[in-house]
Amino acid sequence: MISFVSSLPRRRRILIIAVLGLLIWALLPVARFTPSKRLLAAVTGSFGTSSDPILRYVDPLIGTVNGGHVFPGATLPYGMAKAVADVSNRGEAAAGFVSDNSKVLGFSHLHDSGTGGNPSLGNFPLFVHPGCPDDDFAKCKFTVYQRPVHRIEGSVQARPGYFAIGLNNSVYAEMTASERTTLYKFKFSADDEVNSDGILVPNNPLVLVDLVDLGNTRKGGDVNIDPITGRITGNGTFNPSFGNGEYKAHFCADFTGAEIRKAGTFLDMNATEDQNALGNVGSGFYIPSGSAGAWIHFARPPKDQIMARVGLSFISVEQACTNAEAEIPDFGFDEVVKAGEDAWKEKLSVIQPDTRGVSDELRTTFWSGLYRAILSPQDYTGENPLWKSDEPYYDSFYCIWDSFRAQHPLLTIIDPRVQTRMVRALIDIYKHEGKLPDCRMSFSKGYTQVGSNADVVLADAFVKNLTDGIDWELAYEAVVSDAEQEPKDWSTTGRGNLESWHDLGYVPYDDVDRNGTGPMTRSISRTVEYAYDDFAIALMARGLGRKSDESKYLQRSRNWRNLFNAQQEDRYRDEGGKVLKTQFQGFMQPRYRNGTWRYQNTRLCSPIYQQHVCYFDTQYDTYEGSPWLYTFYVPQDMAGLVKALGGRDTFNERLDYFHSSGINYMGNEPNFLPTFQFHYGGRPGRSSYWVHQYIPAQFNSSINGIPGNDDCAMGAFTALAFMGFFPVAGQDVYLLTPPLFREVSIRTPTGKLATLRNLGFDPEYQAIYIQSATLNGKPYTKNWITHDFFYNGGVLEFVLGTSESDWGTRDEDLPPSLSTGLGLDL
Repeated sequence: MISFVSSLPRRRRILIIAVLGLLIWALLPVARFTPSKRLLAAVTGSFGTSSDPILRYVDPLIGTVNGGHVFPGATLPYGMAKAVADVSNRGEAAAGFVSDNSKVLGFSHLHDSGTGGNPSLGNFPLFVHPGCPDDDFAKCKFTVYQRPVHRIEGSVQARPGYFAIGLNNSVYAEMTASERTTLYKFKFSADDEVNSDGILVPNNPLVLVDLVDLGNTRKGGDVNIDPITGRITGNGTFNPSFGNGEYKAHFCADFTGAEIRKAGTFLDMNATEDQNALGNVGSGFYIPSGSAGAWIHFARPPKDQIMARVGLSFISVEQACTNAEAEIPDFGFDEVVKAGEDAWKEKLSVIQPDTRGVSDELRTTFWSGLYRAILSPQDYTGENPLWKSDEPYYDSFYCIWDSFRAQHPLLTIIDPRVQTRMVRALIDIYKHEGKLPDCRMSFSKGYTQVGSNADVVLADAFVKNLTDGIDWELAYEAVVSDAEQEPKDWSTTGRGNLESWHDLGYVPYDDVDRNGTGPMTRSISRTVEYAYDDFAIALMARGLGRKSDESKYLQRSRNWRNLFNAQQEDRYRDEGGKVLKTQFQGFMQPRYRNGTWRYQNTRLCSPIYQQHVCYFDTQYDTYEGSPWLYTFYVPQDMAGLVKALGGRDTFNERLDYFHSSGINYMGNEPNFLPTFQFHYGGRPGRSSYWVHQYIPAQFNSSINGIPGNDDCAMGAFTALAFMGFFPVAGQDVYLLTPPLFREVSIRTPTGKLATLRNLGFDPEYQAIYIQSATLNGKPYTKNWITHDFFYNGGVLEFVLGTSESDWGTRDEDLPPSLSTGLGLDL
């Protein structure tokens, strides 16, 4: 044959060799050369895109890169169970999944969304091998360091209540969730042998459950497998991702779809079928940290799929099993997906925008933002192991410093029942632990970033008349505790340096605190936030008839002036090192106990000067922002601040410079309100201008479509800006700008609609300035509105134009301020 071929002309030889090669390829088993995309093409499509007019515009993958840390997996609104693929990019995988090319570690069932800090939760991941080399379970890879595989590019599908991904080991994973239970559908090739990440293996899947979490913080724990039924149960004790303490979680996993051939446990790289339990439920052997768990080696699934149901609990294994059996009794995947879709539609349909003329990209930006705003806090009612109570329990207030400014006021409008339950949960935490949290996750005390801002959450609910089941006397006791009683450790609850706060009216740079311990930094940030927290308490005191308290806390709310250095200039160096200065003077600055000033660069901790030196471990006097930023944080008395900064024109010029110079960083929540503070300077049109500068430039429908950790607050900011109002949290004040829709209606608790309508809507967004307005047909000149509009309903109409007008510019049209004495009546 060789001699025959070699005797032919060269072109004919090449043709014959090519034909022989194709013939040999065709005769070989398909699985040896079929890439994983063949399986992907066979199994995808049934849940890829929603036809629902709302859900089709929700993209859970927005914010899954670029530090957004968004959870894109399957869950319900405020759901405890959150299923997604966890990946190996530890720096970005705070919520488990990242839209990059990192490898998949497994599929876990508990997550937070949008957080900073370390990776959070991610407990008890499943991992699925399509088979093991030589059909030997011991040759499969068990540890979180060995087993990761690449995903198939373009295989990810995410929508509310559903997530799917194809793996390079020929496994396609779909997942959904109920309240306390996750459900997985793992699909396999129909071939006898499959390509598992480059290795041919028999099509006999092995599924394992690992006791690890994303942060690898587990201590001890138990795991048990029933080799007959295949039920795997277990637990572990873990650390929170941004706080002190520990928590215990439990799971109960059941499987269906294939015959069990073998089962056992593993510890690190060592798997055995001789032992069905580890930990206290087994030999009493303490399970060391790292990968450990149980596994099942199945026969080839007759329908090429295996289902896995994982019940979850923070109480016990038994409760985890009960949750699973009650919520998903028959492994009905499609039914659970539909129930999730229905739950999301019910929550989101409270908002009714007229989207004519609005691009699909902007619709996706809006609905996805609204969706992210109701991922957390998570409803753990009935799963609190710390105390027994008839009150609701919500967790993952992560952190209130982020969420109080936009998310909680948004929920007060679109989901007041749940916001009321959250307020009750906060009060119940105070009742049993002695302090309100500023940050809380996994039943643990999170670190207090700056102020005691749960005070503002409670005050916001109070002034907006949330009442159902709320004990407002106990709530007031809680906020007064923050203001008056310093805890021994104020790094996780309450306030520090209270003696100086009460006596000097500010937090000194060089304070000596003999009453408690915590980070003796962030004196500017803490002073201005303590002042506003006390203003919020004053409003509650007024409403409860406590006149002397009202007077005391209103006086303390003026303490921002004690760190306002009217002489401080704004100096900086140009690229050549030359010292320059702007025309702006007067900034918040640190101060010593003796009253003399200390200097902090006015631009420090901003994107243009050492942005990343002001986190929780900072040595400086501002937290995650510059003195430029914190100088604007006087929401209780913006009229007083405008005057201190030189009057309206200078204030507006300064605020414009803040936004245009690169000092502002929209990836942090304190930067939201300055977008709208032109209202206080009598130029509401500039607020509208800057909304359009940030949307869609920084808030858009791409996977990196948010500028920082989402915290469920970036989504809230987006939704509020689209609807045309932004709250001044803790006050009965919403600052008005034109909606980004033709009109938008919000269903109110009274069953009516609150409608904001643009007359002269311009889909090109050239006409973005309010020329005049009417409320229920009558002229309306104020550039703000109260919560009554969102409770009783009404129609607010804006006539728009292409340039600023005099609408909302008179003194009497500006939002209330303490120094003007306007609008403080509750």
